[in-house]
Amino acid sequence: MDQVLDILRAAGEPSRLRILAILDHGELTIGELTYVLRQSQPRVSRHVRLLADAGLLHRYPEGSWVFCRLERRGEVGTLLSQILQHVAGGAGVMQADLARLNDIRQERQSRASQYFTDNASNWSDVQALYVPETEIETRMVEHFPALAVECLLDLGTGTGRMLECFGARAEEAIGFDLNTQMLALARARISEAGLVNCQVRQGDIAALSVPSASADLVILHQVMHFLDNPELVMREAGRVLRTGGRLLIADFASHSKEWLRDEHAHRRLGFSNDEIAEWLELNDLALLHTEHMVNKSVRDGLEVVLWVAEKHRAV
Repeated sequence: MDQVLDILRAAGEPSRLRILAILDHGELTIGELTYVLRQSQPRVSRHVRLLADAGLLHRYPEGSWVFCRLERRGEVGTLLSQILQHVAGGAGVMQADLARLNDIRQERQSRASQYFTDNASNWSDVQALYVPETEIETRMVEHFPALAVECLLDLGTGTGRMLECFGARAEEAIGFDLNTQMLALARARISEAGLVNCQVRQGDIAALSVPSASADLVILHQVMHFLDNPELVMREAGRVLRTGGRLLIADFASHSKEWLRDEHAHRRLGFSNDEIAEWLELNDLALLHTEHMVNKSVRDGLEVVLWVAEKHRAV
């Protein structure tokens, strides 16, 4: 009862309820919440702290940013979901909040799209600055499903490198990306490789045009640190995977190189093992393997992590 009362007291204030409703659409930084609520940063930070103290959200400091994310697990997550059902799609203030949230998302997408367009022709060179791709690909091969792969999905396919590497191992392989220039390069790449079983499609990787439980393997290769909401993409990966299907994630470990945000449109400065494990658990995915790889050829380089997960088998 005490916990329920703490939750209701924390949520039962207009600004804090607005924060919870906004975060129901995905994680945001304190600065972004300040823009949406049209309030001062100290005031928003105080509301966030009270909500975090009540266990309704988590704060994740990352460089000069602090990301805020709702608690979606356990009894707290269930109660919070029930509360937010009553404010979803509200009029007036809530609609204005959602409109400003959409402004933030469009600005992010525009910036990322422009970056990808400007760097599409030398994308492989840009990747090589941060991580030894051949080493990652070798490790990924080791965790490729032993059984036949009917359907492989590469989310955020970029230039189609993952399709080029692994497409021949599947009966059908589909790469999804929003950027048309990247997709043009990917099409040329898989055509040159003679991969007639591979295709690329323009689409939002957080809302795939793919039936549930239809994929044997999903790949997220060096894409999550660009994403507006990596949690939603992880949820989508869990949805499309068949029972026993595998998810291969290759991305950066947590780091402090904030210049990557300004110069290379990185939204997230890598991910911790705990953060990935939490997302996997929420989406019925069991972590099978974690491997850390250091770029020894670059001084003070970035650490890359390979996370391998499997869709829970039916009991």
